[in-house]
Amino acid sequence: MEAIAIGDGTAGRETERMIKHIHFDRDLEVFVVREDGASIYSASPIARKEFPDYDITVRGAVSIGRRLMDPLAELVKIDPKSVGVGQYQHEVNQSMLKESLDDVVISCVNKVGVDVNTASPYLLSYVSGLGPTLAENIVAYRKENGRIGSRDELKKVKRLGGKAFEQSAGFIRIRNSKNPLDNSSVHPESYVLVEKMAKKMNMRVEDLMGNTEVLSAMKQTDFPEIDAYTFVDIIGELKKPGRDPRKKAKMLEFDGRIKTIEDLQPGMVLTGIVTNVTNFGAFVNIGIKENGLIHKSNLADEYVEDPSEYISLHEHVEVRVMEVDISRKRVGLKRMLK
Repeated sequence: MEAIAIGDGTAGRETERMIKHIHFDRDLEVFVVREDGASIYSASPIARKEFPDYDITVRGAVSIGRRLMDPLAELVKIDPKSVGVGQYQHEVNQSMLKESLDDVVISCVNKVGVDVNTASPYLLSYVSGLGPTLAENIVAYRKENGRIGSRDELKKVKRLGGKAFEQSAGFIRIRNSKNPLDNSSVHPESYVLVEKMAKKMNMRVEDLMGNTEVLSAMKQTDFPEIDAYTFVDIIGELKKPGRDPRKKAKMLEFDGRIKTIEDLQPGMVLTGIVTNVTNFGAFVNIGIKENGLIHKSNLADEYVEDPSEYISLHEHVEVRVMEVDISRKRVGLKRMLK
């Protein structure tokens, strides 16, 4: 175990303080994780299918832990409009909303890539060219034959034909494959080209991957058999091999003096994390049950039309408490500019 994930709901801060006072036999990082939609997942048919022998509290805890490990893979199991963020998700055409949200999820999944040996059928179903049926077939093939060892082996999956393979292969990742390119976003159609590039540089393919200095120095004119567009695309993909584009997670320490809204005083400067961006400002978790609001008039030293151009979801910010309304459970904040 390397880290502990704690939901940011009721008693989250108290649990965090308790965990940090326990002396473990190793160094552990403690992260507070958004738990929006965890209760919906824990009571869903998906959760019951995954953990038929556990009750909803255990399923919810597993979901929170998974969100720290691989948030995309976990959040795709929840209907996006049930996650609990945004302003008007229940007031618009629901079929259009679902279609739009699905497009965003598909875009994210295909940009990041999917580990075919660990992904759930729900995550695999968003990969271009697959869908629910082929996703279930891949999981069934894994259960029957064990780990999938290469992209080429995907062709053995029931009903996964040439067209589906062509569309999906570039988004599938396979760790520890004999061919290192199987764990990259390079499409199998370009493997021969990459091998020619590596040979030209007197390098192995695995040594070329991620070698930004060598890749940046390569010129398309040295490879006349590769067109300019394909060359640029391959170089860009080789510079970022592997599946996970995330940087190391940042730990946010809330002010230890603040436990409830009653502890707040105007003028206090606190650290927080953005939990929602709306058309009138941004809500910030400052370590208490109630999220504070940075109205867009307090986001910058200039007129702000669109808050999303000035602040982003999950951004760590420093804020000043401007107003505290205990009776209405409201906290007004101003962003501290560097």
